[in-house]
Amino acid sequence: MESSVKRLVLILFIFSTSWASVFAQKDIEARKLQLALYAISNLYVDSTSQTKLVEDAITGMLENLDPHSTYTNPEETKEMTEPLAGNFDGIGIQFNMLTDTVYVIQVVSGGPSEKVGLMAGDRIVEVNDTVIAGVKMSTPEVMKRLRGPKGSEVHVKVKRGEEPQLLDFTITRGKVPVYSIDAVYMADKETGYIKLNRFAASSTKEFKEALSSLCKKGMTQLILDLQGNGGGYLNVPIELADEFLSRGKIIVYTEGNKQKRQDALSTAAGSFEKGRLVILVDEASASASEILSGAIQDWDRGVIIGRRTFGKGLVQRPLPLPDGSMIRLTVARYYTPTGRCIQKPYEKGKGDEYAHDLISRYNRGELMSADSIHFPDSLKAQTLAKGRTVYGGGGIMPDVFVPIDTTFYSDYHRTLVSKGLVNRVAMNYLDKHREELNKKYKKILTYKEKFIVPESLMDELLAMAEEKKISFKKEEYNRSLPLIQLQIKALIARDLFDMTEYFYIINDANRTYQEALKLINDEAKYNQILRITSEVNK
Repeated sequence: MESSVKRLVLILFIFSTSWASVFAQKDIEARKLQLALYAISNLYVDSTSQTKLVEDAITGMLENLDPHSTYTNPEETKEMTEPLAGNFDGIGIQFNMLTDTVYVIQVVSGGPSEKVGLMAGDRIVEVNDTVIAGVKMSTPEVMKRLRGPKGSEVHVKVKRGEEPQLLDFTITRGKVPVYSIDAVYMADKETGYIKLNRFAASSTKEFKEALSSLCKKGMTQLILDLQGNGGGYLNVPIELADEFLSRGKIIVYTEGNKQKRQDALSTAAGSFEKGRLVILVDEASASASEILSGAIQDWDRGVIIGRRTFGKGLVQRPLPLPDGSMIRLTVARYYTPTGRCIQKPYEKGKGDEYAHDLISRYNRGELMSADSIHFPDSLKAQTLAKGRTVYGGGGIMPDVFVPIDTTFYSDYHRTLVSKGLVNRVAMNYLDKHREELNKKYKKILTYKEKFIVPESLMDELLAMAEEKKISFKKEEYNRSLPLIQLQIKALIARDLFDMTEYFYIINDANRTYQEALKLINDEAKYNQILRITSEVNK
């Protein structure tokens, strides 16, 4: 007891003397944090985790800065960076959890699983002698078991179709590519379509290859789909914009209190500087998507169509920490060529309000009508080639507004989708008829024109819903029926062909895409929007 008292007195003495010395130093504030941590760790009445204290302190500091300065622990950092890095170590499959079973949707071409013969439609029952089917294992837990370092082996047992016995596979893990382009196809004889889901390390290479393949097929005009694209690496939208703009044009510039202005300029001749260009955006298009859209709009190079973008115009610098964690610190704002700041307003320390901005926009009717969006005159800017009026202060306002489509929306449909039933019924059908469908539909065009979702499949869906105790709502079901059937058809196409074919089908229900297709083929209207007096895009 006496020794404990002496120790406590000594600690308090050291603490008090250290505190006094700190105030004589230039780094007084930093030392205050160190001493606070020291005091809590050594004097607090209950046990504490120093790691937790440090993480909470960092998080607390960042929360009072801006909505995008964040801290991630080592595990979160790895999960966050992998999709942007362009690859990860694993077995190379895309899967869904259906009724507590890992259902293989796609096998990555050239990946480890394809090499040993794993196929789409297979159900993984065991991993390294551990049963994962029917045990309510979470998706992250399944991924942990399947992923691992390059060169390591994983043993899986698979249920395939009506095969009576489980199939054994030993898969050597390797680098698995993560693609940022979901779809590339010719929408018509002259119009190419590219769906970009993120701006990753491999995106520029993927985009150039996609553009080249479309040009070889006769593409003279392009629809670039950035709907739902939340951004990624800052250099990638600059590189993509360079493909559309002639040399010497500002693409974006960044500037901050501690960061001098830095201009990014277009360089050598791009691969698609002429030809009509339409970019699709929505309320979830953010950051890098806004850089690219803003540059194209400011130089009158193409037409932006859809709904006002998210409004994320803050530049984060990743600061890796020794334990694998990371701080992403906002160091600058980015501006479009006309000087528009795309970052939507925020108040420091009010992250919740910022996070709920999209809900507020919906409640104001902004997603339904362009008239619900109001910009003060102070946010006006003039485009650099044609002098058109555009606006800053919170996202990119499209040249052509397309309201969110609620024609086929219903709560009943939303419940069916959220419970995974639409996906499940499509997988069940394909599982039973894969061989037949493969023989019948060699090309996606034939499938799109001739395949009709059978009525028996819809009966199966309703039976599943009843089993899940989802109350049948006839009026809502009938309203959503065309969309449900199209989704099932698209899901079957995805697994029968690839992701490109999924979008080839499902885009029939994408109102923004349909409007873009009309616009890009209407020379007069396209030119009118961009104030082009003569056809110079071909």
